[in-house]
Amino acid sequence: MKRFFAFGLLAAALGVSLSAPAVQAGEAMTVYQDPNCGCCHGWAEHMRAEGFDVREVPSSDMAAVKSRLGVPMELASCHTARLESSGQIIEGHVPASAVRKLLASGDTRGTAAPGMPLNAPGMGPMDGNLVTLDFDGRPFSRD
Repeated sequence: MKRFFAFGLLAAALGVSLSAPAVQAGEAMTVYQDPNCGCCHGWAEHMRAEGFDVREVPSSDMAAVKSRLGVPMELASCHTARLESSGQIIEGHVPASAVRKLLASGDTRGTAAPGMPLNAPGMGPMDGNLVTLDFDGRPFSRD
């Protein structure tokens, strides 16, 4: 127990987290969202709380944004984000943990939480049953 405590103090002194993997300081993303949708801002706030630098851009033509960014229409949701460092796409209410996984897997083009699932950040409490998909429609994460 003393060794774990000492390790924890050392990690804290070095600024290392013992919990969730750290996002590169201020990992930037741009979120395109319908100005009339209230849940999109809730998702953006979730991402900010998780260490992301989020820029919100209202768009009255989300279909054009999704088309331009290559979002498969069968995976569409209410907002679309682009990670500035990698160009990867996040469609909908994808949790920060799945976005971290996306960043770590550079060969994955994007991930989505299709529709507006009630157990997703910005929509409602997470329950461990939210499945996100990659842009090929395969399960990507469960949060």
